[in-house]
Order: sequence, then C-alpha cells, then structure tokens
Amino acid sequence: MRKVEVCSYNEKWAQLFSEESEKLKHIFGNEVVDIHHIGSTSVPGLKAKPIIDIMPVVKDINNVDKYTIEMQEIGYDPKGENGIPGRRYFQKGGDNRSHHVHIYQAGSYEIKRHLAFRDYLKSHLYEVENYGELKERLAQQFPYDIESYINGKDEFVKEIERKALEWTE
Repeated sequence: MRKVEVCSYNEKWAQLFSEESEKLKHIFGNEVVDIHHIGSTSVPGLKAKPIIDIMPVVKDINNVDKYTIEMQEIGYDPKGENGIPGRRYFQKGGDNRSHHVHIYQAGSYEIKRHLAFRDYLKSHLYEVENYGELKERLAQQFPYDIESYINGKDEFVKEIERKALEWTE
C-alpha cells in the first residue's frame, strides 16, 4: 500500500525533470513539440508528493502508442488515457512512484489548464503556502488513502484553476 507523503520543496526536482525529459525526447524524437514540468514539483517553495509530473506535447497523440515498449524499457507503466480523453498517461516507480508522464496533442485544452495552474502558483506565493499546508494536513489525515487525499484537495484545486485561467486571459 502506497503511503501519501508530502515533503518540502526540493531543488533537485528541476534536475530530475530535466534528466527524464531528455530520455523522453530521445524516445519520441520529432513527435515531441515541447516538454513541460507541471504539478507541484514544478512550483518553487510548494510542498509536494515527491513525484515529478512531466507533460510532453506531441504532434499526434495517436502516434504515442507506438512507443509503449520503449517507455516500458525505461521503467514506465502505460495507463492509456486513464480517465482523460486525448491523454496518454504513464507511471514510473510502482508503489514508490517517481514520475508521472501526461502526454497531450498540441492544441489540447489540458495543456493550457496545466500551464495556467503552474504559472499562477509561481506568481501567487500566498496560494503556494495555503496549498502546501492543505496538502500536508491531508497527508497526515489520510496517510494510506490517496483517494481521500485527492478528494480533500479537489475544491481548492478547482478554485485555483478557475483563478489561473482567468489570470492567463
């Protein structure tokens, strides 16, 4: 059973993103348009689960499935769309997750949503502090219940996302 662990921001997360994104560029080659560090580990100062979220943007999402074996060879477990149409999702590390890869096709609304959320937090430090404290409380309250942890953040995340999308307009 996975334990929900939230820790202080770690400067190494940016380097771990860079190292992994190079591996992904090597696998996907010219299919990749861009690769973004998203999620809590991409926001300096934000407490987070120590899992690097990576968002490659590709020319054609349907071509991603051709690279499943190469992704498995570097430790990723393919999860298909995993509940979000138009996404290809991969996890690395089993119960001790280290990376999540969320692949979208260029032009997907999901790209805008993720980048707005990240960039809004980077520019609103009081939100970073509030979000980090909420995550820490929820991790203590639900140490072995990831679903309750996620549900506990849901309202706050949706509110930040709403503000972020307005802010980017």
